[in-house]
Amino acid sequence: MVGPFMPDDEKLPAIREALPSTAAGIYLNTGTCGPLPRETARAMAELEGIELRTGRADMAYWKDSAERMNEARAAVAAVIGTEPRRMALTHATTDGMNVATWAVDWQAGDRVVTTSLEHSGALGPLWALHNRRGVDLAIADIGTGGDQAEVLAALDRAIAPKTRLVVLSHVTWATGARLPIAEIVELAHSRGALVAVDGAQAVGAIPVSVEELGTDFYAVPGQKWLLGPEGTGALYCAPSVLDRPRLTFAGYAAFESLDLAAEGKVWPDARRFEIAGYHQPSVLGFARSTAWLSMYVGLDWIHERTARLAGEAAAILAEVPGVEVVTPRDRMAGLVTFRIAGWKAGPALGELSKRTLCIARTIPPLDAIRISVGFYNTDHELGRFRDGVALVAAHTPETIPHRPAIQVLRGGVE
Repeated sequence: MVGPFMPDDEKLPAIREALPSTAAGIYLNTGTCGPLPRETARAMAELEGIELRTGRADMAYWKDSAERMNEARAAVAAVIGTEPRRMALTHATTDGMNVATWAVDWQAGDRVVTTSLEHSGALGPLWALHNRRGVDLAIADIGTGGDQAEVLAALDRAIAPKTRLVVLSHVTWATGARLPIAEIVELAHSRGALVAVDGAQAVGAIPVSVEELGTDFYAVPGQKWLLGPEGTGALYCAPSVLDRPRLTFAGYAAFESLDLAAEGKVWPDARRFEIAGYHQPSVLGFARSTAWLSMYVGLDWIHERTARLAGEAAAILAEVPGVEVVTPRDRMAGLVTFRIAGWKAGPALGELSKRTLCIARTIPPLDAIRISVGFYNTDHELGRFRDGVALVAAHTPETIPHRPAIQVLRGGVE
């Protein structure tokens, strides 16, 4: 059993036991999907069993489902420093970014601003907005995102008159840079624009307080750093947007009341942005994983350990001849993006996967490899990964030995 006050030499093995997939290899891809906690999987399976045996349509189950959704809103609200009434449940970060994009009452001549480092979950809605409504889409070139002055200057130039919304990531998915959100929000608000933040690579990896950041929307995924199931997420909605009655998407979940004459009243809180169709075992899993992190593992411990391990990973990789670390070292979260000279990212990651059993991914626009360093990783794992990178970097695709130089068994090194 994991406890918040356990010494590290006891706590880390307990955490890894609670996250079974960490034994399947060197788990370095939480930025895509985090390891699912054993207790989360058990709770989801129990609820699925109830659904199988007794069905999903009786009123008691309906009332229980409402409580599960309340539990999920409260759990994620506690992690990002706000109140449950300001949280809407979604099915992904992308859902939240779509809601935020279309919550604006767009008019001819309006402008939306984003950055050159955004994920398709944020860019996709903007593409649709531009193509459907003719809204001017401005993309500010912020380089790697590591130079705070450069980021702010680029956005200062882009946020021109008639800018209604600024869309950007808290931590960029490609380079792993942590952007100065509070300063950007202040700039945008001073010019009358709302701000929607993609928090996919931030929440669970670094401390986040949406109230202090001042953003209007903040989208959160369940399956990444919060270790929940896929198909889950949440959207923070500030009072600045809860006072606006216009909706683009609506369904039964958005309404406090709605009659057959279409006379209705939307919820006064963030639930107005919920639509319908929530998979209850997943909602429960989202709530339990998030609560497990905050109540049993401890968010401060998670954030401190993630920062230390990610920083060490960047440092030891940067020391390898032929390796270029793309992630700005002084603006990091849990992501480390790097390139190996003489290698395309795909073949290089293929060699690393065979030789170290690492679970990572490539960043195609940068032709780079990205690792997500989590609180559950060990120094030994990072050392093994670094050795694998050094082996690949010392060769070309033509000269690297066919027989793996690092023989790895599940659970240890041979």
